[in-house]
Amino acid sequence: VLLTKNTKVYIACRDKTKGEDAIRDLKESTGKEVCFLQLNLANLKSIKASEKSFCEPVLDVLFNNAGVMTPPMEMLTDDGYDLQFGTNVLGHFYFMKIRGASQSPDGAARIVNTSSNGHWFSSLDYNTFKDSPAGKEDRHESLCQSKLATEVARRYGDQGIVSTALNPGGIKTELGRYFDPISKMIALYAGTTAEGANLNGKYLVPWPRIGNPHPDAQDPQQASELWNWLEEQVKDL
Repeated sequence: VLLTKNTKVYIACRDKTKGEDAIRDLKESTGKEVCFLQLNLANLKSIKASEKSFCEPVLDVLFNNAGVMTPPMEMLTDDGYDLQFGTNVLGHFYFMKIRGASQSPDGAARIVNTSSNGHWFSSLDYNTFKDSPAGKEDRHESLCQSKLATEVARRYGDQGIVSTALNPGGIKTELGRYFDPISKMIALYAGTTAEGANLNGKYLVPWPRIGNPHPDAQDPQQASELWNWLEEQVKDL
């Protein structure tokens, strides 16, 4: 959809072959060129290198929608974090922190975080985020994604950056890999429409409308604590 509106689009992914296959398919279906950005969210130094290779002066919309779901508990990122949390939360946080969306006085700059209704069934336990006995018992990344969207809204809303989280609905992907029209619609609604400029800090659900997240996802103290913890993890990179 973005390509048909003559938008410059980057696909950021870890697997170059899959990325190039997707770009080729998009070229065949739209006649438009898509740019590739090598990005491994499970390796913090790789994220920093990816950001340096992104040469655009402005990033209008950042869709944080990569992720893994329920990998074996023993699988970790290259930095020793639980693979699901390290990819879905810490990796997105670090790329967003060093790249982010550009400041915009009219709310045109957007950060759209894909979460899920799974955040209703979890709470924050920092002991589970790294390789530890507790980390092999439960995962909490959906709640983290919702909290991050809220905290970005609080910290950067006055700079014209609109941050949202969303539940994309039932989608057919390799996560559970191709989005259906409904899930596309929610992300595009948040990321591109005029109405989206008024959704800072909101949680969206199918079929684009404002939903009610778990109260913990809107707790400013918990969101600030999570943000500070994540900043501590990447401060020396």
